[in-house]
Amino acid sequence: MPSLLDTYIENRNRVQPNHANTVGTAHGGNVMKWLDEVGAMSAMRFASETCVTARMDPIEFHRPIGVGDITVIESYVYQTGKTSVRVRLTADRENPRTGERERTTTSHAVFVAVDEEMQPTEVPDLTVETERGENLRAAAQESRDEY
Repeated sequence: MPSLLDTYIENRNRVQPNHANTVGTAHGGNVMKWLDEVGAMSAMRFASETCVTARMDPIEFHRPIGVGDITVIESYVYQTGKTSVRVRLTADRENPRTGERERTTTSHAVFVAVDEEMQPTEVPDLTVETERGENLRAAAQESRDEY
């Protein structure tokens, strides 16, 4: 059975001018796309199947990400259903010179595992084997309860 830490993915994108809105910060649509893509990667790693987005919870934009900053997207599976997986999603801005990071965006998403005919297929049970995994799951559930 896959563990929570097996699904943990961290991905980086440098915000370029073509990612920016009229005020010189990452366009929210680009950040949402990055969250969805990395979330799907975590879901597929967990399910060993193609996973499609079923729902995005509210996406909270806490602060902007400037052109030239690095966007660090983190995702991991923290809960499962019969055919679905719930994924925690966060984005941080990272200074490329210092590595200093600051949380910018938070959300959760539900992905459904599908077979070759695009029919929902069962997913395995999630295991949490380490203290770090327990801490990540608790943080995801706590942030989910805020909605």
